[in-house]
Amino acid sequence: MEIFPISLKLQQQRCLIVGGGHIAYRKANLLVKAGAIVDVIAPEIEPELTALVEKSAGQCIYKPFSEDILATPYRLVIAATDQPEVNKTVFEQCEQRNLLVNSVDDIPHCRFMVPAIIDRSPLVISVASNGASPVLSRQLRTQIETIVPHGMGKLAEFSGKWRKQVKEKITNPDERRIFWENLYASPLKEQVFNDNIDVANDLIQQALSEWIAPKGEVYLVGAGPGDPELLTLKALRLMQQADVVIYDRLVSAPILELCRRDAEKIYVGKARSNHSVPQDGINALLVEYAQKGKRVCRLKGGDPFIFGRGGEEIQELVEANVTFQVVPGITAASGCSAYAGIPLTHRDYAQSVRFLTGHLKEGSPELPWNELVYENQTLVLYMGLVGLERICEQLIAHGQRPTMPVALISKGTTPEQKVVVGTLADIATKVSKHQIVAPTLTIIGEVVSLREQLKWHE
Repeated sequence: MEIFPISLKLQQQRCLIVGGGHIAYRKANLLVKAGAIVDVIAPEIEPELTALVEKSAGQCIYKPFSEDILATPYRLVIAATDQPEVNKTVFEQCEQRNLLVNSVDDIPHCRFMVPAIIDRSPLVISVASNGASPVLSRQLRTQIETIVPHGMGKLAEFSGKWRKQVKEKITNPDERRIFWENLYASPLKEQVFNDNIDVANDLIQQALSEWIAPKGEVYLVGAGPGDPELLTLKALRLMQQADVVIYDRLVSAPILELCRRDAEKIYVGKARSNHSVPQDGINALLVEYAQKGKRVCRLKGGDPFIFGRGGEEIQELVEANVTFQVVPGITAASGCSAYAGIPLTHRDYAQSVRFLTGHLKEGSPELPWNELVYENQTLVLYMGLVGLERICEQLIAHGQRPTMPVALISKGTTPEQKVVVGTLADIATKVSKHQIVAPTLTIIGEVVSLREQLKWHE
C-alpha cells in the first residue's frame, strides 16, 4: 500500500490554495464543503473563487506566492497554479514546515492526494490511485455511485444517534458488530431510507430489548485455487464478517486480503510433512474459538471436501455441538485445468475423470494401479509432485503406454502459474529442469494434448 488513506476533519480549519484559476476553484469547493476556512493567494483570482473564499470566511491575497504566507498556521496547502516551478516551490516550503501539501497533477510534489469522492454525508467514500490514474478513480467512483443508495447517509446519521445507547447495552465489541450487521439486514434500513424514523426507532429499541449474545459459528470456506475472482459470493460475504480466520499455505495473499481487516488471522501451515499446526490442533482451534462466541472462518485452498480434510474438521464440530456452514470452492482440478487450457473430459478423448491424492495418510502413493490404466480416462493427482517418478513408473508397469501425455500445473490460476507438458516416460525429469514447485497439480490423459490449441490464459 503506497498511500495511507485518512479522513480529515477540516471544520473551521484554515487552509491555503495557491492559484486563482478554475483548478483552484474546484479544490476550494471541496474544502468549503468540508467546512474549511479557505485562503487563496494569486496575482489574479477568478470571481467565482473569490465568492467561495468569502463564503468560507477566508481571504483573497492578490500577490504571487511567497514563503512568508506560510507563517499563518495552515492545516494543509494545495498548489494549483499552471506554473510547475511555483508548485514545486510551494511543496518545498511546506515540506520544511511539515505541512500537508498537494500539487495538482504533480505526483512527486504531493504529500497527500485528493481522491474521487462519493458523498453520502455523513458517510463519505473515497477512491484513490496514488495519482497514477485519476480517470480510473473517477470511473470507479461513478460505478460506486450507482450501487450506494443516497439513503445510506440517512442510515449513517441514524446509527450515530443510537451508537452510545447500543454501546452501553452491548459492551462486547464483537457482539455489537453482529448486532449492527443484523440490524442493517433487517427492515429498519428501508424505514430510514423512507424517512419513517419513528418506526425505525421502535425497531432498534425492540432489537436492543430482545438482544441475546449469539453463539459462535464456524464457516468452512473453499477459497479456490488462487485467483481471488474465483471466490463465490457467499465465501466473500462470510470472509468479511468472520472474527477469526484460520488459514493454510494454499490460501493466496490476495484472497487473504479480502478477509475482514481487523479479524484475528491464524496461520496453520499444512505443507507436506511440515504442519505448523497438526490437524488435531486445527480441529481444537475451531471448537475453542466458536465456543468463545466467535465467528470463525476456516479458509482452505480449493474445495474443503476434496482432499481438504474438511470432513474431519466438521466431524469434530458436530461432536462439540458447534454450528457450522460449508461453502464449496472451485477445486484445483477444475480451476487449474481450465486456466491451463486442458478440459478434463472430452467426447473424443476422456469419458471419465478421477481425482487422486499423490500421498495417502501414511505418506505413500499406493494407488489402485490396475483401475487407473484406462485409455479414455483423465487422472488428476493432488499433492503428487514428490512421488511423481514412482507414480509414472507404476502406471507404465501396470500397462499404461509411456507416451501418455502428462501436464504439471504449478501455482495454477495465479500470476505465477507455470505449466510443463511431457509424457509418463519423461515428465519426472522435467521437474527440476523447469523448477516446478508445490503446489502442483498433475494431469494424466490424452486431454493434455489439447492444451497447445486451447491455452487461452497465456
